[in-house]
Amino acid sequence: MFAWWQILLLTLYAGYQIMDELHWYTSAGSAVFAGMISGLIMGDLTTGLYIGGSMQLTILGVGTFGGASRIDANSGTIMATAFAVGAGMDPEQALAAIGVPVAAILVYTDIAGRFANTFFGHMCDADVEKMNWGAYNVHYWLGAVSWMLSRMVPVFLALAFGQPLVEAVTTALNGDLAWLGKGLTVAGGCLPAVGFAILLRYLPVKKHVAYLLLGFVIAALMGTLFSGVGALSGNIAAVNGALAEPVEGLAGVISNMSMLTIALIGFALSLMYYKNNQRPVAAAAVEEDDDDEL
Repeated sequence: MFAWWQILLLTLYAGYQIMDELHWYTSAGSAVFAGMISGLIMGDLTTGLYIGGSMQLTILGVGTFGGASRIDANSGTIMATAFAVGAGMDPEQALAAIGVPVAAILVYTDIAGRFANTFFGHMCDADVEKMNWGAYNVHYWLGAVSWMLSRMVPVFLALAFGQPLVEAVTTALNGDLAWLGKGLTVAGGCLPAVGFAILLRYLPVKKHVAYLLLGFVIAALMGTLFSGVGALSGNIAAVNGALAEPVEGLAGVISNMSMLTIALIGFALSLMYYKNNQRPVAAAAVEEDDDDEL
């Protein structure tokens, strides 16, 4: 199912992404990026981006503060993409059956990594007091290695030894348990909506409900409008074969324009709201300055 170099690269990336998320901040520590890299390694970029994007939407409202642990969405994306491509699983099934459960289980390896990192952190503190900079560098990098191993070890074990199990599960979901496979497909398609719901739970929705309703209506109207225009261009292409190629290109542009239009409208509304809220603050500052002069 997997070549040795694919297992090696995916394992190395699993270690890299957690360090990037904690220290390097090159955006490689996000679920979308994990899906893209995993898709490139496995030879199916489309599946990787689909799973990574769906996982990113699923964890929109999930965050961590201080020493709190959260689900390891990146490692879940790596495994879901690898097995979806390698075992021929439906991407939505892989997301629901592998991606999310693995991400939740790896909370425990995250806790183990935090414990190990804290241990080496205390050793670094002792090294600083003794001004033993050589030992400090060693213990600092051991802390980083403990973080990386908390991701690399489970990913390697799953990819190297979990292939027969995933193949058996895939065969069952496409055979006697097809009903369960269809259910997992539906669940995988609903997970991004769960992410939006979690995000809305922590946003001031009641205060800005007008913007929420306006965005929903604009998205629905624009989607319908551009879908109709795209269908019209397809009908024109069917009638006039000579215009097939340019009209199909136009349909693709129109389809992409829908989301771009909605995004620009949302940006304009956000900018207007921001500027309107800045005016009272500026006016209050001017009044305070006048009072001080008096």
